[in-house]
Amino acid sequence: MFYFTLFLLFVYFKIARVHKKEEKMTPLFITQHLIIALSSISVYIYGLNHISWYIVLLLSLLYFIISALIVTAIQIGVFVDGKPQFGISKIYKILPIITLSIVVLSIGLWV
Repeated sequence: MFYFTLFLLFVYFKIARVHKKEEKMTPLFITQHLIIALSSISVYIYGLNHISWYIVLLLSLLYFIISALIVTAIQIGVFVDGKPQFGISKIYKILPIITLSIVVLSIGLWV
């Protein structure tokens, strides 16, 4: 569960970075970012307490690269017959679900 939560954190941060560059920040997104920041601190504290620090570091680097590639591929777009099938705007719509998933998983780590 720790590894999946850590991966979701990096995907969220990459999407949030792209969203900040392309869209206007609203109080809802600022609140989401603060919640995720607290959850990420909790996940890293858990990881550093239960897993070797170098494994957490290596996984963070790996997940950073993978999430950057995934979000970049979505930004470029998946096209079928010249029409985008899955764009970054659809990702923005599921960002609250990702936020909820990260919060629930980070709480689940400590329970």
